[in-house]
Amino acid sequence: MPGSAPLILASASPRRLQLLAQIGIVPDRVVPTDIDETRRKAESPRELALRLAREKAAACEAEGAYVLAADTVVALGQRNLEKAADEAEAAAFLRLLSGRAHQCITGVAVRAPDGQIASRTVLARVKMKRLTEAEIAAYVASGDWKGKAGGYGIQGAAGGFVTAINGSYTAIVGLPLYETKSLLEGLGYRR
Repeated sequence: MPGSAPLILASASPRRLQLLAQIGIVPDRVVPTDIDETRRKAESPRELALRLAREKAAACEAEGAYVLAADTVVALGQRNLEKAADEAEAAAFLRLLSGRAHQCITGVAVRAPDGQIASRTVLARVKMKRLTEAEIAAYVASGDWKGKAGGYGIQGAAGGFVTAINGSYTAIVGLPLYETKSLLEGLGYRR
């Protein structure tokens, strides 16, 4: 029966599980993939997000299943702000983003049981208010920056720093729901 194959989420992100639940999709299993996420020379942030999502979907060992993978890149111009390694880097990222607009680009890839992969990127533009050193210090001390591209999570306290969004809020969090649902359905997945 078409669409009866299980769905595997190739991500350790609890935020992606929560987002999927919002649209009534509960993966059968979560199988995070471990790939080299190093940006290639001359690779744009958009190309990076798409490549990583596709590579994660392809690398997931889940024969006969649908595999959903995603990767979010925070970019300030052509500069990629990855997951901050420590408090100092998280603070440095917030100083860079303070008072400026940046892009959150999420690549989404779905691998069908037959091996076919469909993918796309979704871009959202985010503007942050000018942050004080006290705000940066308090946010970094909260630990909410850990494991998040760009050193912040819009769904937490840093949402209070955002003055404008142009694009998909769920893409900023880490999984654009409309596009994800469309990719899954386009490859025959049915809940």
